[in-house]
Order: sequence, then C-alpha cells, then structure tokens
Amino acid sequence: MKTRIRIRTIITMLSFASTVMIKAQDPLFNSYPSAQAVIFLDFDGHTVNGTSWNYNGPIVCGTSGLDNSQITEIFNRVAEDYRPFNINVTTDSTKYLAAPANKRMRVILTVSSSWYGSAGGVAFVNSFTWGDNNPCFVFSQLLNYNVKFISEATSHETGHTLGLYHQASYDTSCVKLSDYHAGQGSGEIGWAPIMGVGYYQNFTLWNNGPNTYGCTSYQNDLDIITSATNGIGFRPDDHANTFSDASVASFYNNQFNLSGVVERNTDQDVFTFALPASGRFQLDAVPYNVGTGNAGSDLDMQVTLYNASQTFLNVFNPGTLLSSVIDTTLNAGVYYVKVEGKGNMYAPAYASLGSYSLQAQATPATTLALNKLELRGNLNGDKHELSWIIDATEAVTNQRLEISTDGRNFQSLAQISNNDRSYIYRPYNAPTAEYRLNVTFSNGHQYYSNVVAINGDLPGPKLTATIVHSNKVTVTSPGNYNYLVTDINGKILNKGKLASGINTINIVNMAAGMYLIHFSDDSRQWTDKIIRQ
Repeated sequence: MKTRIRIRTIITMLSFASTVMIKAQDPLFNSYPSAQAVIFLDFDGHTVNGTSWNYNGPIVCGTSGLDNSQITEIFNRVAEDYRPFNINVTTDSTKYLAAPANKRMRVILTVSSSWYGSAGGVAFVNSFTWGDNNPCFVFSQLLNYNVKFISEATSHETGHTLGLYHQASYDTSCVKLSDYHAGQGSGEIGWAPIMGVGYYQNFTLWNNGPNTYGCTSYQNDLDIITSATNGIGFRPDDHANTFSDASVASFYNNQFNLSGVVERNTDQDVFTFALPASGRFQLDAVPYNVGTGNAGSDLDMQVTLYNASQTFLNVFNPGTLLSSVIDTTLNAGVYYVKVEGKGNMYAPAYASLGSYSLQAQATPATTLALNKLELRGNLNGDKHELSWIIDATEAVTNQRLEISTDGRNFQSLAQISNNDRSYIYRPYNAPTAEYRLNVTFSNGHQYYSNVVAINGDLPGPKLTATIVHSNKVTVTSPGNYNYLVTDINGKILNKGKLASGINTINIVNMAAGMYLIHFSDDSRQWTDKIIRQ
C-alpha cells in the first residue's frame, strides 16, 4: 500500500506575495557530485504524468516563485540536512536523470497547490526506491515564500520518501500531544526534529523518538535513511579519530583554514598543528550556516585541545552557541584539536551532525620575552579562586581579569593591581564561567593568558543516589527546575518539572546501563549520571 503523508501548513499567513518571479535559469548546485543517489530540487516547474499522483490527469506545476538568492539558501539548508549521507542534493536535472531509477527523488517546489489542497507539502512514504519517477511536492506560495519554512518542508517531505513518518510528541502518561513534535528551547540552540515541525526552531535535526503510531513506536531516523532498502549509507569519514592518524594543519602567514564533516554521532575528527612560536592562539570552530546566529546549522560543535604528549588541556563548548572558540596563549610546539558533535540543554546528541570549518590565527610573542603567562582556577565552596604566573622580562603595567558566560564573548570582571597574582570572589549570576587574564607590559604589548573554566555547584536539584536498582529515580530540589532523562545516545526517556522537596521520577523501559539526567533553570544547566543495575 502506498502511504501519502503531508506536512500541515500550521503557519499564520497574513498575506501572500501576488507576483510570481520569472527567471531565465535556476542556479546549478551539487552537494556531493560523486554520490549515486540524488535528491533533485526542481524550482522551475514541471508537468507530472503517469505517476500515482495522476488520479485526475496531468498535474501542471508552475515555478517556485523564488529568486536565485532564495533558491541558493534553500539548497544550502537542505544540503546541510543531508550532508552526513552518501547522497547528492542537486538543482541539476541531468544529475537526476543520470541517477539509478530506484535511488532518486524529484522534489517539486511550486506555487501550484490547488490540485491537492492546503498543505505545506506532500509525499508518498518510501517512494524514493519505487523507481517510477513519483515526485514529492513543496508548495511555496502556501508557505508564504518563506525560505526557512520551504527548506524545512523540503527536507521533511524528502524524509518521507526515504521511509520516515512523523516524529510525534507525547506526555509522560503516553497521551499524544501532537502528530508533529515542535521541539523545545529558543535561540541558536532551540531544537526540533526535521520530521516534526521545524519552522520555528533554528537547530532542526534528525531524531530517534516516538512516531505518530505510539509512544513506544520509536523511529530511528538515521538508521532508516541509511538502511539497505534505500541503499545510501553514510559518507566516508574524511578525518581520522586517532592522534596517530590526525590530519595535519599547516600554518601559512600564521594562519590555517580547514574543513570537515561529522558524519556519525560516533565520529571524532582529530587535527594536529605545530605552533611555530610561543604566543596567542585563536581558533574559530564554526558549523556550516547560512547567516547570523549559525542559522541553518546541524552541528553543535565541541572542540578539545591537547598538547604534544596527547594530554588534555581544555574543552571548548559554549552552552548557548553552536560554534566554539579557542583563545589562549601557548608555547611553541605540537598540539592536537579534536572536533565532535554534541547535544545541549534542548537537543540530544543523536544527530548533531554536519559540516564545519576551522580558522586559526597565531600571533607570535616576538618583542617580549614572555616565558610563561598561565592562569589557574578552582572552585572553593561557592567562591571562584583564580591565580596566575607571569614570567616576563618586561614589567606589568596593566592586568585585567575577564569573564565569559557564553564561551565566546569576554567582558571585564576586575581590574587587578599590577603586583597581584590572585583573585577570589563569589559569583552572583555566573556559577559556571570561563576566565582569561588580559595583561599589558611596559613596552606596550598586550597578551592574553590561557582560558580556564570553573563549573559552579550552587544549590540545585541533586540525585539521592546515582546507582538505582529500579525504574524510580529520587531527586531533592530546592525549588522549581526542569529535568530531562536520556539514554547515553540522547534518546529522551522522560522530562518534566521538579517541585521543591523530594521528587520521584518513574522511567519506563530502563534497562541496565548508564543514563543522563539534565537539570536546568532560566540561567543554568548541568548533568548527572544514573547507573541502572
């Protein structure tokens, strides 16, 4: 039986564009030209004949009504959703026609929807492998020509053709809340499943969660897309995950630029570089995006820095951003950087996948004999204690301690006397923070220390026991907090709100193993481990 699924148009549309734009030719793009399998984004109109859609004669589809800049962004967003897979997203019809008949899909993006009705798009489930040129549709005018909405609908409808049903949402009593999981959170890391409704969240990903057929009917999107039925699979790994086989980053004019793809949730890309001289090292690790706030990104990046002996130095993963930044002082020598995808307070790590770039800048300490500028930090009760070593030939004329609570933007915390080498304080709104020292010397040169992170432990929810022997977990809480229980792969098992006092959380289908419980309020987030025996 052929199952047809549409994505509802659940957008309040105040007005429609009244003019259909006419273009000479759509731009030609390919995301992975060497792949056999093809997703063809057809923007320039098409007449559909001889398919399962033609129960009432030919379907004449007009163009998408989009200009080239809009087409480019839609292509880039959809291509990034399918980046981990061995499949070519293209706007070139010749690529579609040359692909095997049972490994291709035409997605018609069109203003013509009256033949079907009110929907953002429609597709036959599993039709990618039928081999009979059945397309799927995305209705651009009904989506108000909104590039974000059209992109989400395109990836969603194509997902149906690859065998995916809707990711639904249920409450803790297994009562369905919606056929379309709308996700959670806000801002750059606000998350939703692609196969739910991703119109209103930035970070939209494939998911492993209950589909519309029941709260225990879990749909593993990645496994289905890469199944033998579809014959696609993941892309080959582009960078090794070991120190011995690390990809080499070479400096040119004190810079290097690299790129890669995190193809699987087990993928770790390791790079090595030789810092030619002691000084400041900056690295911007940025997931692919189509605009500010990492719009359209599918990868929440974590970067870890190691020295030549492969000893851990620091991890960089700002909680409210998808990108990461290293800004520290290093001695000359060999270092390693490990890149991987992670989850956050809203999104599981399950499908934090996609492409990224690394841009590094080295600023040698050429005019100052700076032997050491090292910052250290630790937590003492509810106080943050910081101390540092400065070993230089020039005198210190100014030193300022700087703080970051988002992992990217630093601001002044305290002006320190030139002779002091420590600072202790009790943070008010930043129980978890990163610090660096900004030092100016008598020759006028300015340097930054390494960055240190201090994770606070202000009063909050706590497990009464981390090892449990049943499906019940007990938490003591000083107030109202959110909680989220996941397995080690990021699959959500339970979520809700804690009240002040003792809370008992029931977690169904909790087999022996390790689980994570995430706590959060309006300004903080932290995670504890649960061991089920």
